[in-house]
Formats: sequence, structure tokens, C-alpha cells
Amino acid sequence: MAMPGPLPFNLKLAFGVGQAAEGLKNGAFGTFLLFYYNQVLGMPGTLAGIAVGTSLIIDAFTDPLCGSISDHWQSRHGRRHPFMYASIVPLAITFYFLFHPLVSSELGLFLWLIAFSNLSRIAMTLYHVPHLALGAEMTDDFAERSAVVGYRQFFATFGGLGATVIGFWIFFVPTPEFRNGQLNEGAYAPFAMTLAVLMVITIFWSAYGTRAVIPFLPKAAPQAPISIVGVVRRTLTDIAAAMRCGSFRWLFGGVLIVYVMVGVDAALNIYIYTYFWEFNHNEIVALAPAYPIGVLLGAVFAPKVLGRFGKRFGVMFGTTSWAAWQIIPIVARFMGWFPDNGDVLLVPLLVAIRVIQGASTVQANVAFGSMVADTVDEHELNTGKRQEGIFFASSSFAAKAASGMGNIIAGFALDLISWPRGTHVKTAADVPADAIAELGMLYGPYVAGCGVFSVWCYTRYRLTRERHAEILEELYSRRGRPSSVKIAG
Repeated sequence: MAMPGPLPFNLKLAFGVGQAAEGLKNGAFGTFLLFYYNQVLGMPGTLAGIAVGTSLIIDAFTDPLCGSISDHWQSRHGRRHPFMYASIVPLAITFYFLFHPLVSSELGLFLWLIAFSNLSRIAMTLYHVPHLALGAEMTDDFAERSAVVGYRQFFATFGGLGATVIGFWIFFVPTPEFRNGQLNEGAYAPFAMTLAVLMVITIFWSAYGTRAVIPFLPKAAPQAPISIVGVVRRTLTDIAAAMRCGSFRWLFGGVLIVYVMVGVDAALNIYIYTYFWEFNHNEIVALAPAYPIGVLLGAVFAPKVLGRFGKRFGVMFGTTSWAAWQIIPIVARFMGWFPDNGDVLLVPLLVAIRVIQGASTVQANVAFGSMVADTVDEHELNTGKRQEGIFFASSSFAAKAASGMGNIIAGFALDLISWPRGTHVKTAADVPADAIAELGMLYGPYVAGCGVFSVWCYTRYRLTRERHAEILEELYSRRGRPSSVKIAG
């Protein structure tokens, strides 16, 4: 059961605002985490990548575990909201200490990064997976779901943009000692504290602001208490059932590839800006928000675009666009077709490219979230179970794989090309020219070229608007509830 009629603005707003917390976390992880431990604290890129990447192993289990537990949770506050509230304090504390290590040795930093990157991810999982599932439960309308995801994507991007702006505009500003403010070790703890406070505010706003939908949401069937072993066994059974859904399987495979690509991009952005394009602080400040601004603009039009051309078109178009615009500037530079570093046209041209890239890519992001919600309906038809949590755990895992696998790949690659580390590496003059060229190839053609595999996965997705309408007709019939769904064509 979903809330009847169109969702009021205040509910969609409260739900969407909650995604800003995950955007803030992802923005900090993707842009600053590897750079902080590798370039600022001097940890080898391989060790930093491995430390962050270990969380993928835990995420691979904790995300579906949280999804499965919340799917079966029974309380007067529903299945999702108790977990959203419970995440607030642990997330704030662990995120702050991730950027404020109380150790200094290489081994100590390695263990600290493993511990607090994992703890902060687990705390985010406790909130993020139930929050995603809540969005799918609020409405079962094919088009309205795209609107809900549009709100979510808007605020996710707003949060990521917020992390970048807060970092570069407030904390990582140039000083006499640090021409590049992002090399200032002392700025990272107050930066993390600020983001932690904002996460607390947005999560509470979302949980409290969506409480009105609780009476309309599906409820877990009564069941006898089970042991921890039973919970694990049930989670594995739920995962297996989800993966038997062909539409979902191909969708998840495609988005996992593209999220990892985006993760490498995010991890290397600050290196590219500082050493490949040789931007000063003001130029980085001008360029860093360009992609998120493009996403914000594109998210406004995404529901109409998807309504006109279809969700599968949206996810394929967005993925292809991201890869193309990632490759073009790098290849053009190597071919001598791009302005030189320092040219007055360089920053405006790259800003325009990143805005276009963001506006195009968000079509895929919105389409994906809406398509997952549709596969939940297909799964319910086939199995009789309503399990948004286990399905949206895949989205949470894929998003976190962006920074996890992205940092692993980026960390190994930086060591492979013998990238120098330490705060003494201030400009491109301190880096071998071959290493800078290899960094550009990794950031552009090598990683973005993997997008072809993602698009191929999406071609296997078969759940159309017409088929989804038929599924809803059958589900309404089973529930003994008249359907208002009109089958197109």
C-alpha cells in the first residue's frame, strides 16, 4: 500500500532533503579522503586504497543485511524510520574522527582509516538503505516515482556540491604557508565537524518530515523471533531471490560499473585540477561546482525527459554522455586541440563541459532509482513479497562502491605511475611529466571507456512502462483494491 493520490510537496521535499546527508558523505569521501591520507598525511596510495576498499567487503553484506532487517521490522514507527533515527549519532561521530586521526605512524593511519571508514559507512548504511526503500514505498505510480527520485537526486547532488563548496571556499583557502589550501592538514578536522553537523540536521529533517506516511506504508508480516544465524540466513535468501529477477540483475550490474568509474573520477579530481590542469585556488573553486550544478539543472527536467523517452533510454543516454565528456577534454589536450594551461579560455570551456556532463548524466541517476522501484513490483508479483529494502541495498552498495573501488583503483594507479606524495609536491613542476600524462589517461580514456560494458548491461533490461502497468493491475487485483493505472498504448 502506498499513500493515495499525488504526494504533497512537503513530503517529497523532506524525503529528498535526507539524501543530502549521503551526498555530503560521498562528496567528502570522493574528493578529499584519498588526497588527505595520501598527499597530506603521506600514506602510500596503495595502502590508502586498500584501507578504504576493505569497506566494500563489509558493505557487500551490511547493505543487504540492513535492507532485509528493515523489510521484516515491526514497530509502531514502521519499518524504516527507527533505523533512520538510530543512525544519526554514530554517523556524526565516526565521520568526524575519520578526518581527525589520533595517530601518526603509517601503520596507525592505515588501521585508523580501515576502522573509521568502515564505521562511518556502516552508520550511513543504517540510514541510507531504509531511506531509499522509503522512497519506493511512498508511491507506486510509474511517473511519480521518477519525480520522487528527482528530488532525491537533486539533494544528493546538492550535498556533494555542499561538501566541495564548504571545503574549498571556507576551509581549504590559500594561506601564506599553503598556496594550495587542500594541503593544509589542520583544516580537515573543522571541515569534518561542519559536515557532520549538517548530516545530523538533514537526516532528522527527513525522518521527522516523512512521519505522516507511516500509516500508509506496507507492514511486515508477523513472525516468530529468529536468531542472528537466522537473520543471516534470511538475508542470503533475500539476496538470492532479488538476483533471480532478471531486470534487476542487469540493472545492478550496469550501475555498479558506472559508479566505480565515477568513483575513480572523484578520487582523482583534485589531482587533475592541481597538477594536470594546474589550476590555482580560484580556478578550482570555479570549476569544482560545475558538474553538480549541471546535475541540479538536469534533475529538474529528468521526470519529463524520462516520461517522453523512457527510463531505459535515460539510463543509457546518461551513462554514454558521462563517458564521452570525460574522455573528450583529455584526448583533445593530448592532440593539441585544447587551450594550454593558463589560457583564459581553459576554465570557462571546462566549466561548460562539466555542466553539460552533469545535466546529461543525471538522467541515468534518476532513471536508475525509478527502475529499481519498478523491479520491486515485478519481484512482488513473482514471489508475493514486498522487499524494497533488499533491492535498494543494491543502490546503496553501488554508490559506496564508487568511493570504495574508486579509491582502490586510484590508489594503486597512483603508486603504479610513481606519483610523488607529500605536502612538498605543490605544483606540476614537482611531478615528472610522464606521471602527469599517465594520470590524464587514467582519469579519461582508461576508466571512462569501461562505460561500454555498463550500457550493454542496460540493453538487457526488459521492464517497459506497459509491462509495469500490467504488473500493477495484477498486484491491485491480488490485494482486492481497484487499480487506477492506465496501460499505455
